[in-house]
Amino acid sequence: MEITLESKLNSYLNAVSAYKPTAIPNQNTVTFLTKKTGIPQVWKWSKYTSTIEQYTDLEDRILSVYHSPSGDKTVVGMDSKGNEKQQFYLLKEEGKIVEELVVSPSHFHYFGGWSPDGSKITYSSNRRHPGSFDVFIMDVETKQESVVFEYDGNCTPLLWLKNEEQLVISIQDTNIDTSLYVLDIHTGERNRIGFEGTYARYQSLILTKDGKSGFVLSDAYNDTLDIYQFSWDKPTAPKKLFSVDKWDVEEIALSPNEEKLVYTVNEGGIYSLTIFDLITGTHEQITGIPNGVLDSLSWLDDENLIFSLNSPTLPGDIWRASIDQRKVERLTFVGRSESVENLWLEPELCTFSSFDGLEVPYFIYGKKEQSQPLVIYVHGGPEYQIKAEFNPVIQFLAGQGFAVVAPNVRGSMGYGRKYVQLDDGRKRMDAVADLAWLVKDLITNRSVDKNRIGIMGRSYGGFMVLAALTHYPDIWAAGVDIVGISHFKTFLENTGSWRRKLRECEYGTLDKDMDFFEEIAPLNHTKNISVPLLIFHGRNDTRVPVSEAEQLYSDLRSQGKQAELVIFEDEGHQTEKIENHIKMNSMIVSFMNQYLTR
Repeated sequence: MEITLESKLNSYLNAVSAYKPTAIPNQNTVTFLTKKTGIPQVWKWSKYTSTIEQYTDLEDRILSVYHSPSGDKTVVGMDSKGNEKQQFYLLKEEGKIVEELVVSPSHFHYFGGWSPDGSKITYSSNRRHPGSFDVFIMDVETKQESVVFEYDGNCTPLLWLKNEEQLVISIQDTNIDTSLYVLDIHTGERNRIGFEGTYARYQSLILTKDGKSGFVLSDAYNDTLDIYQFSWDKPTAPKKLFSVDKWDVEEIALSPNEEKLVYTVNEGGIYSLTIFDLITGTHEQITGIPNGVLDSLSWLDDENLIFSLNSPTLPGDIWRASIDQRKVERLTFVGRSESVENLWLEPELCTFSSFDGLEVPYFIYGKKEQSQPLVIYVHGGPEYQIKAEFNPVIQFLAGQGFAVVAPNVRGSMGYGRKYVQLDDGRKRMDAVADLAWLVKDLITNRSVDKNRIGIMGRSYGGFMVLAALTHYPDIWAAGVDIVGISHFKTFLENTGSWRRKLRECEYGTLDKDMDFFEEIAPLNHTKNISVPLLIFHGRNDTRVPVSEAEQLYSDLRSQGKQAELVIFEDEGHQTEKIENHIKMNSMIVSFMNQYLTR
């Protein structure tokens, strides 16, 4: 029996992952999310049995999980058909009882944590106005809710203070910057945590048990994220504990006995894990971890740290670091695919010099054959970063003889504040030029066949595909646009108002930059597209409206261009359902085979 291309690809796409582990307090048990049953649901791992079992079986995808301080109750966030409008449900008795908790289907909700006594939760929602996120508190038993803070913009509660009279909230200032405040839930009074008078990133906030101090990551006075400690006596004067030369510290976690602070460092898309002993002031890196991405640090007890690990050859599982024994152990094997995992390739991390001398990093997958067809895979964001993570389509294309290159062009996260701002506003097309210079470098130094080069990208990466096809039309043989932006004017007019202000910090504004939007819009330059284009979008996309794809497709077809549009009626900005993954990626691989290998 002949094995079809689709059946081969299916074995790659059915490689699922385990992610977002969270320890249940007082139970030696960890919950995590996985698509093992087709859509993301909650599963759990127990220290006593070392086995996994399904915890929820709800009708749509679970986005988040939050356990109460005592571990007897759990809140999960679930949306509908990919629309990202998260609603909250209360789980009791090992997930057997599910109660509606916070449900207003037309609105977004962002969880802010359980009160220390486990009687209340806090969250923000845009019920008052599409672009205004107010802070709510709800009594879990009575379901009574009240608004404790109104804000005309993006605001998210992060956690409660010990006295249960105050919350820490995060207010989004720009596309990358936030401000942290302590909010009095009775008076609405706000007091800043962090430096006055400067925009900065603040993330991974932790408070000590006594409520007198905390730790946070910030790039307020450095190009990268450093670890700071602050006290409530002087919350606007944090003290830098240390920084890592050149790289961001991505996440921190304080041990239950508050003697150790563990942290991850993002070294060009590959993470390391280090213990900082707060008693001795010494640092010790944990060895034996495969090269990949670590996140969701969660302490099981004083000596056992839980985290998720995803690498190019490990689709994602839950791991444990035994701090006292200085060893790591894989706890789950959800990502195991025995039939194909031996075919997966480790990428090579490289750089090239762009048009202005900027060194731009990229990962390259392939067997280094001569004159390979090439696929450029462009990430979204644009403030995102291609990392050493598993991507089934990249792996499959590489296994089929393609060279696959995933660049972190200027504007990407992970290389410092200056680098991420190099494509802001009217510098937008410099990032597109990076793609053209990348191709030139690969042809010269990697023996890539200049007549067999394709490009694909999702979201902002979709815009990059369209911009590359319209502004550098002679380079490409085919393009794939997934939930991409075809015109920044129509995108900003039609995206959710809660996102518009933040996106304008990155792209420019409708008031001041309309001429530039018209100048660079792929929709205005479709006459330049001379190669086949495959377009995908989700009907329920609240970030990049489906109209971006529809107007592009209509324009191309009116010109008799070779284009195909696929709209998934039950998806949003992400593609979650396995059957849609299979359809979309089967089409992409067949498309690239058709136009790059002939």
